[in-house]
Amino acid sequence: MNTETTKGRVLVAMSGGIDSSVAAVLLHEQGYEVVGMTMKTWDYASAGGSKKETGCCSLDSINDAREIAVQLGFPHYIIDIRDEFGDFVINNFTDEYLAGRTPNPCVLCNTHIKWDALLRRADQLGCQYIATGHYANVRQEDGRYVVSKGLDENKDQSYALWGVSQESLSRTMFPLGGMRKTEIYDEARRRGFTELVNKPESYEICFIPDNDYRSFLRRRVPGLEARVTGGNFVTKTGRVIGKHEGYPFYTIGQRKGLGVALGYPAFVLEIRPDTNEVVLGNYDELASTFTVVGQLNPGKYATLEGRGLVPAVVKVRYNHDGSPAFLEQVGEEVRVYFEEAVHAITPGQAAVFYDGRDVLGGGWIKRHIIGEIPVPFAAAAGQPA
Repeated sequence: MNTETTKGRVLVAMSGGIDSSVAAVLLHEQGYEVVGMTMKTWDYASAGGSKKETGCCSLDSINDAREIAVQLGFPHYIIDIRDEFGDFVINNFTDEYLAGRTPNPCVLCNTHIKWDALLRRADQLGCQYIATGHYANVRQEDGRYVVSKGLDENKDQSYALWGVSQESLSRTMFPLGGMRKTEIYDEARRRGFTELVNKPESYEICFIPDNDYRSFLRRRVPGLEARVTGGNFVTKTGRVIGKHEGYPFYTIGQRKGLGVALGYPAFVLEIRPDTNEVVLGNYDELASTFTVVGQLNPGKYATLEGRGLVPAVVKVRYNHDGSPAFLEQVGEEVRVYFEEAVHAITPGQAAVFYDGRDVLGGGWIKRHIIGEIPVPFAAAAGQPA
């Protein structure tokens, strides 16, 4: 590598979609020595899926990524990480549903698979940096690497990056963080990449391109249906109100597909794997003002412990706008006290804490309590305890 003529060598994760492709193009034009890499994470056909493989794992997407690299004259590699992906992400996905929780495999993959895989290959290829097409930003401040929201609030992906380690962030670039999606399309059109502009975006989990996770679980766990079919729908007081298809096939907050008539819209409030029960109730009963978050990854600060009650905005799922709350770190957990009740807080999902646009940290939701605003929040808000 000629360091006098480039800004450095960067390994770009290229899925074949417009975002990662434009990210690679921009870095190339900015003077970085770009190396493209596409990760094969899953072979859907091998799992018995009936629909065509789509998204970042498909042959078409791999070819699209390679074509960009060929046009611009930088190397492109394909790496097969199906074994490490499957062992960790797929097993976690099935284990979480069997434990009555709702997993978030994309966040888990970022945290434990993709970044590690990219950094290992970056070292092998002599790359100082890695880059992705995420809509987010990263900067160094007071000795910490801080992830913050991307400029385009509608496309912001900082929620999915809370688990990336400080070491990984120190070598990570997000070229699209200061751009809007409309600008990405403009950049692609300007360079003649019309196929990228017209290519539909993929929002599915890569190993479930048909979005049917129930069928996936049935194929993945032999005998599952026989073990769980015929459990009871119950109320919070334990009254039996119907039969369900098996507790792993439901998620907290679910309303459609329950198959029971209660005279009011019913929602899943709780999943009890030990007894194969699914608790139903009304929408108001989904509301919670308190949750506990564990398996933390600190962001802007090394720890929140000792800071008392820390004001923040907390997102409890990817498409959640975020709700004002106070955070209290106690050991390896953060207690979250919401200013107003939040509906359908779901164990197994990630909770991400924000200070303005900056990610304070995040973790996995362990449990929540439905009820009144806890006393610690009332005290922090200057209200009578």
